[in-house]
Amino acid sequence: MSDFAPGLEKAFLHVPTEGTQSITPTGTIPDWLRGTYYLNGPARFVRGDFHYRHWLDGDGMVCRLAFEAEGITLTQRYVQTTKLVDEEAAGQPLYRTFGTAFEDDRLLHRVAIASPVNVSVYPFAGKLLAFGEQGLPWELDPVTLETKGEHTFNRRINAISPFSAHAHFDGDTGEMFNFGVSYATAQPSLTLYRFTADGKLAQRRRLPLAAPYSMHDFGLTPHYAIFYLAPYLLDATALMQEGATIQSALNWQPEQGSRLLIVDRESGKEVASLPVGNRYCLHQINCFEEEERLIFDLLELEEPAYPDYETIPDLFVDVAPCHPVRLVVDVGQGTLSERREIEFQLAGDFPTHHPNLAGRAYRHFWILAIKDTGRQGRKFFDRLVHFDWQAGGSKQGGIVEHYQAPRDKVLGGEPVFIPHPTRDDIGTILCQEFDTETSSGAFLLFDAFDLAQGPIARLPLASPVHLGFHACWQAQET
Repeated sequence: MSDFAPGLEKAFLHVPTEGTQSITPTGTIPDWLRGTYYLNGPARFVRGDFHYRHWLDGDGMVCRLAFEAEGITLTQRYVQTTKLVDEEAAGQPLYRTFGTAFEDDRLLHRVAIASPVNVSVYPFAGKLLAFGEQGLPWELDPVTLETKGEHTFNRRINAISPFSAHAHFDGDTGEMFNFGVSYATAQPSLTLYRFTADGKLAQRRRLPLAAPYSMHDFGLTPHYAIFYLAPYLLDATALMQEGATIQSALNWQPEQGSRLLIVDRESGKEVASLPVGNRYCLHQINCFEEEERLIFDLLELEEPAYPDYETIPDLFVDVAPCHPVRLVVDVGQGTLSERREIEFQLAGDFPTHHPNLAGRAYRHFWILAIKDTGRQGRKFFDRLVHFDWQAGGSKQGGIVEHYQAPRDKVLGGEPVFIPHPTRDDIGTILCQEFDTETSSGAFLLFDAFDLAQGPIARLPLASPVHLGFHACWQAQET
């Protein structure tokens, strides 16, 4: 097997340490850039002689990269989850994970995976919350990252409630929306949650599903919540009674077709359910409304992404391309009126855009991509790509430019767009870099609208950071 990311095991098979370090950047940091970047991701894949198989298995570690007048500092700490604390005390793995099972492993309350809380992190209602899949978030101190405990929203949600790692926020009201899927064999269902700006549960609506669809993300506009229901189905019986991992209990059935489910976010009632082909969606890009039209933009995949996340460190061995797609829905008629697809031949993920345009009309977005897509062998993200839905006057949109990482370097972490405080046409992109030859890490800062010039600043790290999943930016209050 070819190896297009030599030395990638150095990023996954070491155990990152907690701590704080000062950073001396090279290049130019814009003088308006003040605030905090938070990153969450799986960090620990080894416990003694035991090795986990899947990228989603690692214990969550959150990073805080602070840009302040006094300088730049990085703090990183593990989320002290039930799983991590119990296993640290025992000195051995105890809980089954997304992709790894072993003799006498445990499920949480015998029905669910004990979340390693390793997917995302968001400031909300004056708190910092770290999220994992299918479990409650955990509250962290926003400066020290000390774990304060499982966050139950004033005991309104219990520990086994279905809860996604992809919360979305209304920029006008400050409300948070999230969802969860119950995979009950008799009647699978989708629950839509709504929280007030001060963190209180305002609404919880449950909708029946025709099948136990595995969903990771959703879209939110002023009136709707939008779900891409791909037939990647979870067998809950296999998980609870047969010792299966989530990965082995998932079954891809493309012949059943995919659907777009549109829900009224006020009432929680179904507005429309439309057939949209037979692809898979892990992440949406953005969505917005134009009069009677609903525009939903997403990265469509030819097949589910999770099998590409194993076996560590041989990731993305035969990964397929992704397809930036725009679906236009006539809400009044309940029909799909238009489909656009940007031509793109590489695997990609982690779409980002201007955060102030979430749920609003926009043009530009950025993703991480894999240059050697189509070639058999271990590889990883090594390209940052800028798209524009109006590129070159094309109705389909297209690629504006890209940055290609040098050989032996890979990119990681959701490439966060950091906006200028007063101008929408100025912004930077921040993401990770890992050198697979020297095992050194850095954060890279780009002019969002001029990737081709390369990083405008590099923030070298004294010790490397794990390759993370999702990140966010919190601007400094003025």
